[in-house]
Amino acid sequence: MNVLRTKSVERSVAETDEPGHRLRRELSALDLTVFGVGVVIGTGIFVLTGKAAGVQAGPAVAISFVVAGVTCALAALCYAEFASTVPVAGSAYTFSYATLGELVAWVIGWDLILELALGASTVAVGWSQYFADVMRTIGVTIPKGLYSEEPTLSSPNLVAAAVVLVLTGVICLGIKVSARLNTVIVAVKVAIVLFVIIAGLFFVKASNYSPFVPPSGSRTAEGAEAAPSLLQDLGFAPGAFGVAGIFTGAALVFFAFIGFDIVATAAEETRNPQRDMPRGILGSLAICTVLYVAVSLVVVGMVKYDQVSVAAPLAEAFRSVGRPGFATVISVGALAGLTTVMMILMLGQSRVFFAMSRDRLLPPVFSRVSPRTGTPVRVSVVTGVVVAVISALVPLGELAELVNIGTLFAFVLVSVGVVVLRRTRPDLPRAFRTPLVPLVPILAVLASVYLMLNLPALTWERFGIWMAIGIVVYFLYGARRSRLATDPDGRQ
Repeated sequence: MNVLRTKSVERSVAETDEPGHRLRRELSALDLTVFGVGVVIGTGIFVLTGKAAGVQAGPAVAISFVVAGVTCALAALCYAEFASTVPVAGSAYTFSYATLGELVAWVIGWDLILELALGASTVAVGWSQYFADVMRTIGVTIPKGLYSEEPTLSSPNLVAAAVVLVLTGVICLGIKVSARLNTVIVAVKVAIVLFVIIAGLFFVKASNYSPFVPPSGSRTAEGAEAAPSLLQDLGFAPGAFGVAGIFTGAALVFFAFIGFDIVATAAEETRNPQRDMPRGILGSLAICTVLYVAVSLVVVGMVKYDQVSVAAPLAEAFRSVGRPGFATVISVGALAGLTTVMMILMLGQSRVFFAMSRDRLLPPVFSRVSPRTGTPVRVSVVTGVVVAVISALVPLGELAELVNIGTLFAFVLVSVGVVVLRRTRPDLPRAFRTPLVPLVPILAVLASVYLMLNLPALTWERFGIWMAIGIVVYFLYGARRSRLATDPDGRQ
C-alpha cells in the first residue's frame, strides 16, 4: 500500500470535466475578491482588536495586524501559484495530493473539514448574539433561551441553527446566487467599516498612542485574560506587551484573517482561474489588511489601551465619547460581516468535502453535482445540517482556536508543496509564479509555525487528537477505496 502516491495535475484537471461531477465556471476576479473580503472581514475587526490591544500589544496592535497580514501574504503567494496551476476544487487538500501524497492530502482535508465546520459554527453563535442585539434596538426582544452563547442540549441556540440552514439553501441555489448575495452584503459591511474609521478619527487623542509599545509586564485592560501560549509554557516568551507581545498579538488577530485561502476552493468554478485566482486571493488580502490596520489605530487612539473593552472595543469606544448610537451601526456591520463569513466557510467546506468524495477518500455519493444548479447539493446539505447541529447544541468555547492551528497547518503544507512541485514538475505551465522560491515558501512556513507556537498547548493537544482520529479513518476507509488505489492509471 503506497500511502504517498500522488495524483498528477493533468489527471486532477481532467476529472473536473467528468459528467455528473462538473461544477459551473461562473466566477470572475471581482467575484473572487469580494468572496475573500466577505469571509475575512467578520467579527474579528470589531472584537479581536480590543483583546489584542488590552492584553498583548497595546497601541502596537496595528503592527500585530501587519505581522499577521504579512504572514498571510507569504502563504497567499503560494496559494496563488497553486490555485492558478491546479484550478481544481479542494484548495490545500488538492494541492497536497499533487505534491506530498495521498496520506498528507487526507490529513489536510480532514483538518479543513474540522476547521471550516468549527469556524462556521462559531460564527453562527456570534451572529445570533448580534442579531438579538440589533432586534432589541428596534423593539423586538428575542427570548434568551433561543440564542444561548454556550449552547447545550437543554439550552440550544436555535437562532444560529436557523441562519445556517437559510444560508445552506442559498448555497444550494448555485455559486452565482451565492456570489450575488455576498456582493450585496459585503458592500454594506465595508461601508460601515469605513464609516467607523472616518467617524472615529474625530475622537482620536495623540496621547493614547503613548507608549506605542508598552513595556513587558504593563497593566492589562480590566477583565482581560489571556491563555498562555505554548512558547510561554516552555519558557521561551515573556508574555504580554513588549516586542514579544506584538507577535503574541499577531497570533491572536491572525484569526481575523482566516478565510482568504477559501477563495482557492472556488478555483474550479472560476471562468479564468489562471488569471483571476491570484487577483482574488492577493487583492482581498490587501484590502482587508488595510482596513484592519486603520480600525486598530482608531480604537487605540480613541481609548487608552489599558482601558479598552476586550468584549466590544469599537462600540464601547464610541459610547465613551458620547456617541452610543454608533454602537448600533457597529452591530449591524458585525451582523453583515458574520453573515458572509458563515456562508463562505460552509461553501468552502462543501467544496473540500466534494473534492475528497470525487477522489473516493469519502463516500462517492457526495460528489454528484446537480444538473440544474451546477452545485454539489448533497454535500452542501450535509455540511449545512452538521454545522447547524454543532452551532445549536455544542458549547464550542476554546475549541474555536482549532480553527487557527488548522489554517496555519494548511499554510505550511501548501508552502512546502510549491517547492516540491517546482522540483518535480518544472515543466508545468504556471500562469502565476510565487516570487523568490524557495525563500518565500520557507518564510511562510517559519512564520506559520511561529504563530502556531503562540497558541495554547491545549489547542495543540486537541489538534493532535483530531489528526490521529483522521489517520485511523483513512486506513480503515480511504486507503483502499481511493481512486488512486482502485484505478492507478486513470482509466475509469
